[in-house]
Amino acid sequence: MGCSSSFPARNTSGLGNLNVSDATVSDSKNLKVKLVLLGDSGVGKSCIVLRFVRGQFDPTSKVTVGASFLSQTIALKDSTTVKFEIWDTAGQERYAALAPLYYRGAAAAVVVYDITSPESFQKAQYWVKELQKHGSPDIVMALVGNKADLHENRSVPLQDATEYAEKNGMFSIETSAKTANNINQLFEEIAKRLLLRTTSSPSS
Repeated sequence: MGCSSSFPARNTSGLGNLNVSDATVSDSKNLKVKLVLLGDSGVGKSCIVLRFVRGQFDPTSKVTVGASFLSQTIALKDSTTVKFEIWDTAGQERYAALAPLYYRGAAAAVVVYDITSPESFQKAQYWVKELQKHGSPDIVMALVGNKADLHENRSVPLQDATEYAEKNGMFSIETSAKTANNINQLFEEIAKRLLLRTTSSPSS
């Protein structure tokens, strides 16, 4: 299940704010980026967001319907700030057609699977292909194996995920929304890569 019931979905019925023209808005020390989470239902996307934004974990919460929106700002060591505008999409198959509305124009994408579920890893690979076809050409992508606290029930080898990520220009990391392991590190790494992309672009 997701952790979505702990915060309200906003802008999910009227989709007017989804197609943001600038996925990344920045000045020299502040970056504002659109980030989307994709993955199968039940892998813990909402739990990752809730842990990152509010430091909370709610194992009893309901599945996300449509999408939920939340934002969080982090500060890096050089005093640069990155504000993530996070769209947490529903994983159920009936909502799959809505996903492009959320990842279109996103500067970053977090593709989540459950390390105890090979099926969710297959679905993660589907989302990577969709992002490669229809997402921004310079999108920063992370492949996230969630529920690392259930390592004794692991069904997806870490090496498989690492190799897949490397082949597809992503970075991979395993997290646990339950214990908070690697949650902040995930978003810090995305922030660093976004800043590198911004500072190295010809227009900067």
